[in-house]
Amino acid sequence: MHLEIKSDFLVIGSGIGGLTFALKAAKSGTVTIITKRGVSESATFYAQGGIASVWSKEDSFESHIKDTLDAGAGLCRKDIVDMVVRGAPERIQELISLGVEFSKRPISAANGNIEELELDLGKEGGHSKRRIIHATDLTGKAVEDALVNAVNADPNITVYENHIAVDLITHSKFVAPSDKEMVWGSYVLDKSSGTVKTFLAKATILATGGAGKVYLFTSNPDVATGDGIAMAYRIGADIANMEFIQFHPTCLYHSKAKSFLISEALRGEGAVLKTKDGGAFMRRHHPMADLAPRDIVARAIDFELKKSGDDCVFLDISHKNAAFLKDRFPNIHRKCLEFNIDITKDLIPVVPAAHYTCGGVRTDRDGATSATRLYAIGEAACTGLHGANRLASNSLLEALVFAGRASLHAAEVVKNTSSIIPSIP
Repeated sequence: MHLEIKSDFLVIGSGIGGLTFALKAAKSGTVTIITKRGVSESATFYAQGGIASVWSKEDSFESHIKDTLDAGAGLCRKDIVDMVVRGAPERIQELISLGVEFSKRPISAANGNIEELELDLGKEGGHSKRRIIHATDLTGKAVEDALVNAVNADPNITVYENHIAVDLITHSKFVAPSDKEMVWGSYVLDKSSGTVKTFLAKATILATGGAGKVYLFTSNPDVATGDGIAMAYRIGADIANMEFIQFHPTCLYHSKAKSFLISEALRGEGAVLKTKDGGAFMRRHHPMADLAPRDIVARAIDFELKKSGDDCVFLDISHKNAAFLKDRFPNIHRKCLEFNIDITKDLIPVVPAAHYTCGGVRTDRDGATSATRLYAIGEAACTGLHGANRLASNSLLEALVFAGRASLHAAEVVKNTSSIIPSIP
């Protein structure tokens, strides 16, 4: 039996980009979300560090812009960097309105009494100021949970779990030849029944994440297999910067740990990278030492390992107060204890692992691709923000900003489209 499901917007993927787009687009029409596993299974869910945003009076947009451009090794689009950085505070406020409970710290008055709480700002590699807004070390989970709750409560949004997008449906292939390719949805495999369904829409959004699972060692979840980028490539959409794969410097090195990430926020709070003999080495590689951009730290670790022949290096944060570490990094502390590593007193064995796809489907300022009616958001996209290397905690930010812009652009496309979507064989 041929199953055909129609909606105004089809969102492929259920991370921060896809869910944020869906919530905003639902104000303009019906939205279908398909996701290859459960709705919460995404790279967003596993994000530990946080979301970069200028928030403190000691910080500035100009500083965040400079840090992003420096990390991107001269290949960022400055206009995109400027747009994303300046849009950050409003996006953070939207998440707070959705119920995301970011970590806070008390503000003391002159008399020593606590007057109020303010957002606790972390610091990560490549950042010149504290600007990482986080929910302890489970930021992604806090954001994903809030977005999923909002999506489930919206009557205009329908979610299909355990559905894998197979190929995009194009105008030239199924309707009529076209000078510029146009997308009308996707063929989708229903894993539970083994049937292929036709999902038709006036606007299709690729929020499928990156391609980290093409590497043997990666911090990415199993769903990060580059599906959206591959589908876009097959219809001739522009793809860019796929050679720039970011390696996170500190993935837990343990035979039974499945690519567990040790957040960069530990180094932001003073953790030091050391070789097996206890020697700190990052100062030899960069003036920012352990808080250098990720590509520099990852290469430095690789250099030290090749020089020594060791299997890993070690992250040391044992000099910090134990109570502080348990409160700031509860998930990392708990996970490491499963492998008999107590981060309050032990060295943490770490190695670099494939972490982020800086390239992807090329988009404009509104997330629109070179194919009409096709958008790309988040790690599946190449917006020009990251250049050759992504600044820490700019990924969730990018998805938020472009989801908002893409939803406005796509809503106009949908409004100006005939109510009849072509029937596809």
